[in-house]
Amino acid sequence: MIYKVVSSAQEAIADIPDGATLMLGGFGLCGIPENCIAALVARNVTNLTCISNNAGVDDFGIGLMLHKRQVKKMIASYVGENAEFERQLLSGELEVELIPQGTLATRCMAAGYGMPAIFTPAGIGTEIAEGKEIRQFNGKDYLMEMAFEADFAIVKAWKGDTAGNLVYRATSRNFNPVMAMAGKITIAEVEELVEPGELDPDHIHTPGIYVHRIFKGSGYEKRIEQRTVRKSESNEASAS
Repeated sequence: MIYKVVSSAQEAIADIPDGATLMLGGFGLCGIPENCIAALVARNVTNLTCISNNAGVDDFGIGLMLHKRQVKKMIASYVGENAEFERQLLSGELEVELIPQGTLATRCMAAGYGMPAIFTPAGIGTEIAEGKEIRQFNGKDYLMEMAFEADFAIVKAWKGDTAGNLVYRATSRNFNPVMAMAGKITIAEVEELVEPGELDPDHIHTPGIYVHRIFKGSGYEKRIEQRTVRKSESNEASAS
């Protein structure tokens, strides 16, 4: 079995050049490859095209790279809650391509499956469809969207083994698995690294064949994006 472990995030991203196209896993603040992003910030890799569901927040995730002007183009679905992103977009410093969330996920999946393109009804009749091919199936219009081409996919999993098999937890499964399939080179950071055979085969979400490098990360913040709590019954009773 192929041993895919590297010693650190620094080693994992050492050959990512300026101008690369990166997929970065995560959904909101869940499942973000924090260690790899920190290593990219420290190396000051620039002129990057980043494909991610969201652009992080000002002091976390891709937001850290935005503050250092490392991102040339952002391809994403949700870009709220990031003042620096907004400033760069409005000033023309940052190129942005907004994509419906389902289309974003399916273009990642298509790349992983080796499909050149997908057809989707999302975006028909909007600015998203401008300049793109439209075909009709069973009397309904569909927009042709191309599969992504990413030089590297950088993902974060809960557990992984030295052969690259990955297990995610909860919301972090939203984009990490499809991106792990789609990169020409896939880098995985994990909270827990085990030996082959220690993961239940039925629980593996990303087979190791898709992963080229893996390492055990550290110092994960596990932030909560929006904390919403219900009033206790005693408080509700007193309020009434």
